[in-house]
Amino acid sequence: MLKTLAVSVAVTLATLGLTGVADAATTNYVALGDSYSSGVGAGSYLDSSSCKRSANAYPYLYASSTGASLSFQACSGAKTTDVINNQLGTLSSSSNLVSITIGGNDAGFSSTMETCVLGSDSDCKAAVDKGVTYAQTTLPGQLDKVFAAIKSKASKAHVVVLDYPHFYKIGGSCVVGLSDTSRGYINGGADALDTTIAKEAANAGFTFADVRPVFTGHEICSGDSWLHSVTYPIDESYHPTATGQRSGYLPTFKSGI
Repeated sequence: MLKTLAVSVAVTLATLGLTGVADAATTNYVALGDSYSSGVGAGSYLDSSSCKRSANAYPYLYASSTGASLSFQACSGAKTTDVINNQLGTLSSSSNLVSITIGGNDAGFSSTMETCVLGSDSDCKAAVDKGVTYAQTTLPGQLDKVFAAIKSKASKAHVVVLDYPHFYKIGGSCVVGLSDTSRGYINGGADALDTTIAKEAANAGFTFADVRPVFTGHEICSGDSWLHSVTYPIDESYHPTATGQRSGYLPTFKSGI
């Protein structure tokens, strides 16, 4: 009777779509994307490659805690073309879970931040506006190509698309550095980028997981930041710390599964 009941419950849950991606032991997980998925800034890097894949990054933490089989393809500096050309080789019909952060490098994130840190408020606004225009006009088509390529190679996979946090708490405790005006421009640029990512993820039938709510109160200048400000090595600036990956990106990713 108990065996019959268990089978009945399993069938019911499957019918309702409540069984999740798969049992952990059968989860074939592929982590794609840029430095926010590879774990730049989180330390404990797994190899000496320029991709800077971290044992503290959310994909590695998820796989380690669940026993999922992980193909860790995310790489620092990746653009949409890099994902298509270099990261999709391990995707297949047996892949049943995929995560990705992508789009920030295409929209000129690094150069925008450099301009805002070194330039005036007006310089910062011009750089952010340029990135916003790119995110609203050119990036959608690029994301569509990435998402279509993922769907083509792993049609049965549950795909979670994550975005980027606000970087600054306006009116926070920082006493030097960018003005609140420039900080506001940067946060607005992140919103524009995230809006595009959310729209294209929905068009592809993928799950969009927004990290902005969980990072609220943990931005730079908050007093409890989960993001690096300008730091050394310089490529780790404006990236999540190990805490940001563990307490910000990981639970957000899991909420999308």
